[in-house]
Amino acid sequence: MHVDLFDFALPPERIALRPATPRDAARMLVVTPEGLADRIVADLPSQLRAGDLLVFNDTRVIPAQLEGTRGTARIGATLHKREGPRRWRAFVRNGRRLREGDAIDFGHEVTATAHDREEDGSWALAFAGDEPVELLLERAGRMPLPPYIAGKRDTDARDAADYQTMFAAEPGAVAAPTAALHFTPALLAALQHGRIDHATLTLHVGAGTFLPVKAEDTADHRMHAEWGRIDATTAARLNAVRAGGGRVIAVGTTSLRLVESATDADGQVQPFEGDTSIFITPGYRFRGIDGLMTNFHLPRSTLFMLVSALMGLDRMQAAYAYAVENDYRFYSYGDASLLIP
Repeated sequence: MHVDLFDFALPPERIALRPATPRDAARMLVVTPEGLADRIVADLPSQLRAGDLLVFNDTRVIPAQLEGTRGTARIGATLHKREGPRRWRAFVRNGRRLREGDAIDFGHEVTATAHDREEDGSWALAFAGDEPVELLLERAGRMPLPPYIAGKRDTDARDAADYQTMFAAEPGAVAAPTAALHFTPALLAALQHGRIDHATLTLHVGAGTFLPVKAEDTADHRMHAEWGRIDATTAARLNAVRAGGGRVIAVGTTSLRLVESATDADGQVQPFEGDTSIFITPGYRFRGIDGLMTNFHLPRSTLFMLVSALMGLDRMQAAYAYAVENDYRFYSYGDASLLIP
């Protein structure tokens, strides 16, 4: 499909720079084949059914942005995928100033050596020393806010809490699974009171999620790979919910992509551990999920293609036009949509 089909006009003032307070006070546009409905996230229990199950991503965002020097050259790095105990693949700013084997000083006694430049301009960074890389990043790194927020304001102390979900447990993401940012303990208790259960999986979101689609046709786009895991117990729970007549609702596109990666042709979720680079566009047959709660996405992005595959391109174009006209807030700190096909 031509990428231009997934374009839409978005005024820059619709981009949210801070989350709603409290988190579950964010607006939520409910999209079904019957039409659109304005709600808030706290209304979610009334929009689902007893026996449904929500699937959350329990990845934890690490302070993955680093600023350093190689000689007199300023070098910026955003880690995006672990390749070993002390080695991360990173997108590098001013990477043309690097050569194989160059050492980068990130300050705070944190250094790394650059190796194996790839066609996308990324480098592998091998960190020196014996300390866990996570401790090095706590000293030298910054929270990796998305470029459409970071370009409008500086990262600050609030973001350390605002950009983590209440489910964050497994360190490794360089971007938050933002749909889950809307959840609070009170909302989770209300869902449980309505007999709406939840489960967690892990997908470490990479910085590739922010990369633009440069191809003119979706068939020519190369999707970035991310590491994920669904254990046997969780897979069995998801299968049991659907066997009992309930629905599996993914919270966030990361949860959806991992469940779909782990689901076989018969609709059974299998245990999964490894990389996934699944790319979902219209025409895809969903096998493991029955709905999606997600934020509003970038024009021409792989995520807008995904929601269009779930709900239909015409319906999502209309829903996004409605959201723009009615002052919904977009992107990571913005409002939510609940998509039930």
